[in-house]
Amino acid sequence: MLKLDGSYLEGGGSIARIALALSTITQKPFEIENIRKNRPQAGLKSQHLFCIKALEQLCSAKAEGAFLGSQGLKYTPGKIQAKDIEIDIQTSGSISLFLQSVLMPLMFANKASKIKIIGGTSGKWAAPIEYFKEVFLPQIQKYVKIDLKLIKRGYYPKGNGIVELKINPIYKMQDFKDFDEFHNKLKNNQNEINLMEQGHLIQIKGVSHASKDLQNAQVAERQAKAAETILKNKFNCRVSIQEEYSEALSTGSGITLWAIFSLDKDEIDDKNPIRLGADSLGERGKKAEDVGKEAAFSLINEIESKASADRHLTDQILPFIALFGGRIKASKITNHAKTNIYAIEQFLGKCFEIDEKNNILSAID
Repeated sequence: MLKLDGSYLEGGGSIARIALALSTITQKPFEIENIRKNRPQAGLKSQHLFCIKALEQLCSAKAEGAFLGSQGLKYTPGKIQAKDIEIDIQTSGSISLFLQSVLMPLMFANKASKIKIIGGTSGKWAAPIEYFKEVFLPQIQKYVKIDLKLIKRGYYPKGNGIVELKINPIYKMQDFKDFDEFHNKLKNNQNEINLMEQGHLIQIKGVSHASKDLQNAQVAERQAKAAETILKNKFNCRVSIQEEYSEALSTGSGITLWAIFSLDKDEIDDKNPIRLGADSLGERGKKAEDVGKEAAFSLINEIESKASADRHLTDQILPFIALFGGRIKASKITNHAKTNIYAIEQFLGKCFEIDEKNNILSAID
């Protein structure tokens, strides 16, 4: 059984989330101690427990130590059998973070599946659902067919947002003798993730959203206008930010922006997308204009880095680079990225080279 240190470097929950995903597809059981030890409230959170509950349904996994606040976990996966499931995280726990554990096993499962998740669609220290859909998912659509629908928004603290995914595998693990044979099939030049050149900025899109109780204060419009004004003054490209309100159990707002690039000035390459994202979250006492400005300046920093993967995409795409091969030029190689590499390499062996001077991460052939 593999042994992981949950306090390694950043010591956050991503070690456990990545371990659950890779354990399930490699069929290697693991034990982890000191879970989230470097966080103010150590141990498993609600979203982690529901990752485990989902995997118990999908692969008959067995877990010891799966309770709220637990700092130790033993996990033994079974064979992946896709099925339609519904998971209610019961808090504003991040749906995007939940999917880090569950998406990968389902994308290599024996058949198509549908999953309905109830939880948080935007929150601190987690990718908003728009970022997940518009920046991250395009990078893996050539490996799996995924349709994501945001049914309802869920803000802190009550959550109750709803996201539905239809996942149709292209590569099925059941067609191979073992994981090593499967992994060798995945790693070829056609499958590589290659994000080394930023290319030409074609357009900037976004969504500015708020709960309906903030509509009279025009929070979504003010967030959008503040961001749009800054971005239009800075870049000579189309800027389009959608404004929307929704019924929600808790008051909340936010804005997500993404810049779309192309190596060809005249045509966007959907098979090898280049997108940088940024977001900002509304808070009590924080002006809507400041939320929009914060997101805009964050996106400008990503664009001006000349990278083709923003810092958050870098964190999230690493397991897929390890599986499919490739290299990326990141805006920054964070401790979060290095922590994720630690977790990945426990299951797959040494598989990354890091060029910190140029912010380049490469899969080892």
